[in-house]
Amino acid sequence: MLAWIYKSTTKYHRYALIFIGLLPLERLFYLGLQDQLSANPIEFITRSTGTWALVFLCLTLSITPLIKITGLANLITYRRILGLYVFFYACLHFLIWFLLDQNLELEAMVKDVLKRPFITMGFLSFTLLLPLAITSNRLSMHLLKRRWTQLHRLIYLISMTVLLHYFWHKGGKHDYFTVSIYAAIVLSLLLFRVWWAIKSFIKRNTQIIS
Repeated sequence: MLAWIYKSTTKYHRYALIFIGLLPLERLFYLGLQDQLSANPIEFITRSTGTWALVFLCLTLSITPLIKITGLANLITYRRILGLYVFFYACLHFLIWFLLDQNLELEAMVKDVLKRPFITMGFLSFTLLLPLAITSNRLSMHLLKRRWTQLHRLIYLISMTVLLHYFWHKGGKHDYFTVSIYAAIVLSLLLFRVWWAIKSFIKRNTQIIS
């Protein structure tokens, strides 16, 4: 019964999720109109978009564990929306840095990427996200087939590079509390996958033996 009710309202849930995903951006516009973007507005919006990219990454990684726990397979329909919001806010994060911080100077951008480790990890994370965003559609799934799944496993590597980006950024300010919370969440979600894979492997082999 629960699964039937959930399935019948999935479409409306997706619309609600799309709307909710835009709220952080709407908040930035509102704060900008109210002149409340702090004394350093560029840093504020850069930090905010980066944080929301990380939040949506955590939400994206949480979908599979939720499916395993609840049995609600239709939750998979939300993973694509959440994943695209990861890219959306990461793209804003990158563009703000490139347009406002680097003033569209390609040479300055390259020097910054090579000079500062946390920028290196951020740029690498954004680069790895590009193929996932481009192939986040049914046509790509059909064309790539099994390789699509292999490609989208890059999300696990991206989660590590994002954490390093955030850790080194906060490390420069000796502020490790917030990044520790996100690291605990991401690592817990990844460890759940490892645990479930081991559990499934043992179960299959037990059935074969019996």
